[in-house]
Amino acid sequence: MGMTMTQKILAAHAGLESVVAGQLIEADLDMVLANDITGPVAIHEVERLNKKTVFDKDKIALVPDHFTPNKDIKSAEHCKCVREFAKQHDITNYFEVGEMGIEHALLPEKGLIVAGETCIGADSHTCTYGALGAFSTGVGSTDMGAGMMTGKAWFKVPSALKFELKGKPKKWVSGKDVILHIIGMIGVDGALYKSMEFVGEGVKNLTMDDRFTIANMAIEAGAKNGIFPVDELTVAYMKEHSSKPYTVYEADEDAEYDETYVIELDKLEPTVAFPHLPENTKTVKESGEVKIDQVVIGSCTNGRIDDLRAAAAVLKGRHVAKGMRCIVFPATQSIYLQAIEEGLIQTFIMAGAVVSTPTCGPCLGGHMGILAAGERAVSTTNRNFVGRMGHVESEVYLASPAVAAASAVLGKIAEPADLGL
Repeated sequence: MGMTMTQKILAAHAGLESVVAGQLIEADLDMVLANDITGPVAIHEVERLNKKTVFDKDKIALVPDHFTPNKDIKSAEHCKCVREFAKQHDITNYFEVGEMGIEHALLPEKGLIVAGETCIGADSHTCTYGALGAFSTGVGSTDMGAGMMTGKAWFKVPSALKFELKGKPKKWVSGKDVILHIIGMIGVDGALYKSMEFVGEGVKNLTMDDRFTIANMAIEAGAKNGIFPVDELTVAYMKEHSSKPYTVYEADEDAEYDETYVIELDKLEPTVAFPHLPENTKTVKESGEVKIDQVVIGSCTNGRIDDLRAAAAVLKGRHVAKGMRCIVFPATQSIYLQAIEEGLIQTFIMAGAVVSTPTCGPCLGGHMGILAAGERAVSTTNRNFVGRMGHVESEVYLASPAVAAASAVLGKIAEPADLGL
């Protein structure tokens, strides 16, 4: 029986010739990740084990990004815990204020993840690195702590869904629209504990930033991971960002998939997920008159340079609606600097937006953009659950950076076409 990409990676890291869906394995880890919320939980458990050191100081990444810069005393204590652990164990990949970024944008940028590797992170959106042809998935803090100490983790080998991408997206249709369309089609549990494998000739028409966005939100369909094949664009990205050797795994022709879906990219439209689930999708044209109070552009899903370029292209020469709050979060310091050099930050500020340091703050209702009761936000983040970005009576509408920017200008859910673009 043939294997999928994910199954081949897991088999190699378990020292096995082959694996099958449902099989329990113990696999070696190439990277273990934690942040300032999930890290302290694991660190306190690890300290109880009295182990002298971590399995490999180069294969652990600690990135305080959720409540940083520290929003209060409790968050400061959490970051202090992570900081002191990193110092005690001489962790190579520790990134905080000044070097920081949103973890799932930072690790690929730093070249810490490449094709064929395994990564677990105590954050559900760790599945982002599947864009590079790696197996990456979110785990609980306890599993992450055990991974830091042993360099290993237990997995149940997932079965897979195949998404065959065809054609080329229209202007203003991005990876966010692709994944929102898919989640709307299969539901938030449509890929429960499965691998979402994205293949087909249409993959070549997606940028790396598109692919990161799609893999990032695989968890919103319940998936164990999302993964893309390694092509010339992937290799070019890895060579630009990393000196690590990589391994390319391809699915066997007779690999088994639970379902195969064909996605015609050229037929997709700018899409919005209505409250309170990512599966509640409508195209912008179907959305009706939905007035909003705030727009958030950024996050581990859509804070990369292509995202900022798309938002700036919509906002250039325009201004956000009166009374509208528009908040922009570059995902890393490097992206922030590039946005300055390209004049994107100037565009945002002249349009009446504010620009924040890299942080996860508003996405989880932490800080830097919390919603009050009755307020609505269009956000490029990944979740719109009840109370996700603030008060339980607030509403979050998920969208692409282009749709978010157009919505900021018109004060209601809109797309660039509504501005004549």
